[in-house]
Amino acid sequence: MNKKILYLTVAALMIFPAIAMAEETEEGKIKTLDEVVVTATRTESTLGKVGGSSVTVITAEDIEAQQHSTVNQILRGTLGIDIGSEGSFGSRTAVFMRGADPKNTLVLIDGIMVNDSADPTRNADLANITVDNIERIEIVRGPLSALYGSNATAGVINIITKKGSGKPSYYAAVEGGSYNTWKAYGGTSGSVDKFSYSLSGAFTDTDGFSAANADNDLIPQGNNTSEDDGWENATVSGRFGFDITSKSDINAVFRYIKSEVYFDGWKYYDSDNFLNVGYAFDDPSSSGAKEQHTDNEQLFGKISLHSMMYSDFFESDFYVQGTKQDRQTYENDGSKSADYLGKNMEFGWQGALHYSNDSVSFGASYFKEEMEQNTFYSSIDDKTADTKSIWLQNQLFIGESLDFVAGIRVDDHENFGSEVIYRVAPAYTISKTQTLLKASYGTGFRAPSLFELYDPTYGNTDLEPEESDGWDVGFEQPLDNQRVLFGATYFENTYKNRIGYEWLGGWDYIINQLPGDTNTSGVEVFAKWQATNDLDFGLNYSYTETEDPNGKRLVRRPRNKASLNIRYRFLEKGLINIDTLWVDDRDTIPSATDLNGNQITTLDSYTLVNVSARYDLTDMIQIYGRIANLFDEEYEESWSYATPGLSGYLGLKFSI
Repeated sequence: MNKKILYLTVAALMIFPAIAMAEETEEGKIKTLDEVVVTATRTESTLGKVGGSSVTVITAEDIEAQQHSTVNQILRGTLGIDIGSEGSFGSRTAVFMRGADPKNTLVLIDGIMVNDSADPTRNADLANITVDNIERIEIVRGPLSALYGSNATAGVINIITKKGSGKPSYYAAVEGGSYNTWKAYGGTSGSVDKFSYSLSGAFTDTDGFSAANADNDLIPQGNNTSEDDGWENATVSGRFGFDITSKSDINAVFRYIKSEVYFDGWKYYDSDNFLNVGYAFDDPSSSGAKEQHTDNEQLFGKISLHSMMYSDFFESDFYVQGTKQDRQTYENDGSKSADYLGKNMEFGWQGALHYSNDSVSFGASYFKEEMEQNTFYSSIDDKTADTKSIWLQNQLFIGESLDFVAGIRVDDHENFGSEVIYRVAPAYTISKTQTLLKASYGTGFRAPSLFELYDPTYGNTDLEPEESDGWDVGFEQPLDNQRVLFGATYFENTYKNRIGYEWLGGWDYIINQLPGDTNTSGVEVFAKWQATNDLDFGLNYSYTETEDPNGKRLVRRPRNKASLNIRYRFLEKGLINIDTLWVDDRDTIPSATDLNGNQITTLDSYTLVNVSARYDLTDMIQIYGRIANLFDEEYEESWSYATPGLSGYLGLKFSI
């Protein structure tokens, strides 16, 4: 059945390009600068009025065109972002922004923190965040701690869900394909009188593939890599609003995720001495037993009261938001080997004064994080930490050319006292050429995670917070009546007191502060061309240098990365999307070794091509399909962990 689906998908994608293009119209202009975003300033602004911030917006149209299932797949070709996964679908995934550690990127869903308080470094794992009910994804690169606090030292990714409006509508869809993958999903949105709503549900089930890479000829073969590591994901997402008056409304948003992912363990070459050198491996003795797997349950929620007063001069927003993330890991014999429970809660208020074209925004919040942990080697009983914050930001427009954003924040952490953080982001537009010159500078502060402080085996209560500062400078240039837009940005970031691991020989290590600074720098280049109203081109290129205090490159971060997107619309009913991604070689973890115990220092470069297409059979029925990894490239994002090969998927969607 899988081969039939693949062949049908290939045939469909070969037929679509034969249809002629529609005529070019004035609607084909790039309108990026008019797009509304909230993440860069925490208030609604257009992209042309966010100061010197480096912003990328992935729209609902982009998500639908690419047809990926999860947010981490969508982000892979994005400017300044690298993704590292550890195995099959649903496996742990790391996000690296501008070469920084994953712990330095804050991920939000409608402003709710996704970063897990029970994760060892308070990372955000995007493997189970599906694309369902997403309106857009806003990415702001560069230090944003002045607006968002601790984990935003490299930047912020904000996933914004759809808001219901207009006549009620409904949709339902089913898709299937390679790896015995099936997905069923549906939803509804609209508004009735003063009430608006958007609600979706989705269930995905796949057999997946072996997390241990059988194609890696540097590790022993025959280690049961023929078994599959499957994934199940059930997601329900909702957003609701009620207009109390014409100037006041109450809003609620939630996302609930229940998932199960199977994985492979780690094989040690020197098991007698328990040396940390080896590869991903599934023990053949587990044949017939229930495989190792992790059950995840995640809940994100927020309620807010928004008001506009005094002829829209004063804006007020009270909010309460929180998360609960529970991860339970089971071994081959069915015994539970680990249980991580992370929770956080935030109470806050944000206000703004709008005068002329300028605005001053300010706010205060109380944030509490909490974790519990029980594993085969240690336990952490209900550790907590709270942070009280106040912040102020001025967004000033001087004339028609200068946009100046400046902000300051004070975080008062329960264990580490007060820290002052600030950011400035000016931008200047040369009116004659419409050239946008932009820059930003910001400082950052990251408190150690609860695990880093309190884990009885690896923790260190003597840790100091990480501090950082970063700056960037760049330009954006529209041409050809805004049909062409290109730009470049140079950035540098310095991380002080970076928290990492100190190897004490063999497997034993402790969390410790690394002496000296960790530095990242690079160049980001993009170009967009609206060739006709129906044909778009997009090109991204990132060059990233990283250096730890010992002068070594940081692992899993490529020096060069480039992506090309081609999107073609035809007959007002169809669309073809082609994505090509090239990733340079990367340094790998110190424990990567070959059969003779020699260290493997790099992961090979690779090129991926993904093709997707859709066609509206009627006003209510749409057929779509995609081919992933068109040329069946063999590659690794993490040492000895497999990645998807050539695969195809077909789907049918009904809308009313």
